[in-house]
Amino acid sequence: MKEETTIKKNRQILLEVKDLKKYFPIQKGFLKKHIGDVKAVDGVSFIIRRGEILGLVGESGCGKTTTGRLVLRAYAPTSGKMFFYDRDKVIDLTSLEGKDLLDYRRKAQMIFQDPYSSLNPRMTVLQIVGEPLLCLENISRNERKKHVKELLKVVGLDPRYAGRYPHAFSGGQRQRIGIARVLAPNPDFIVADEAVSALDVSIQAQIINLLEELQNRYRLTMLFISHDLGVVKHISNRVTVMYVGKIVELSETDELFRRPRHPYTEALLSAVPQSDPDHKLNRIVLQGDVADPANLPSGCVFHPRCPYRKKGCQETEPPLVSIGDEYQEHFVACHFASELKLKGVLN
Repeated sequence: MKEETTIKKNRQILLEVKDLKKYFPIQKGFLKKHIGDVKAVDGVSFIIRRGEILGLVGESGCGKTTTGRLVLRAYAPTSGKMFFYDRDKVIDLTSLEGKDLLDYRRKAQMIFQDPYSSLNPRMTVLQIVGEPLLCLENISRNERKKHVKELLKVVGLDPRYAGRYPHAFSGGQRQRIGIARVLAPNPDFIVADEAVSALDVSIQAQIINLLEELQNRYRLTMLFISHDLGVVKHISNRVTVMYVGKIVELSETDELFRRPRHPYTEALLSAVPQSDPDHKLNRIVLQGDVADPANLPSGCVFHPRCPYRKKGCQETEPPLVSIGDEYQEHFVACHFASELKLKGVLN
């Protein structure tokens, strides 16, 4: 009865993450003595609603990819909770094992960053895209072949190329093959990890348009990981900003780009190119180095680089709190978010 109430209450939520942590141990010496931890993901919480695309942005090394792999259970979390709200039950991802974990991975798939290394060079396109279907029961070889050819049409490839090997395709075509493979088991949730960063700009636009088309066609739910804020603005419904394993800001896309409330977000937005040729880019260059996840500073992890820091910033870590209203969702982890007047992107 309690589980039925939870499902009804969270009908619009597909994935819920609570205080998720992933620490990689640092070992030293012949006996591999544990001397510390790299805090790749440190207390992350968010939800992803059904049919939405949540953008996840931040500098390299901030924990974006680790977060994506955690929610797919490619990594086991150090602590925290992850709940996947299936159609008829709540799945606790942190405790999945064996067959239950395999069943979840049919529902959750990943688009990899590198379209060259993510495809087996010894397998044909038919074998690559059809491989996930081998896990399904009661599907014949002819049915599998027919389904693969239909998927190739969906992603914009000629089905006649199904017998070719990956080396015969360009980077953009290989990424389309990877997307077709992801769609094969009919997933409910997709993690796109820097899915266009390895492609030329013109090809990036084509793949982004394809993902948007597929999202509308199949009502896909997606975690879109990227360091390119321009791409994230175009495709995401909401955006999460990470810094050294922590979420510092989360908001609806338009709101975040117009009115950032965290100094780190303001600095990231200052580097976004504008469509207006007369617009002067006032880049905010942060001083100092990115914090070491193995030796985090006290208080706010961003305070050593923050141009607005005050005395309290280095003493107490700010929690992620809501500063939005009943019409606008906005969360920020900054002691002085209500006082700061930060610049966003107007167009």
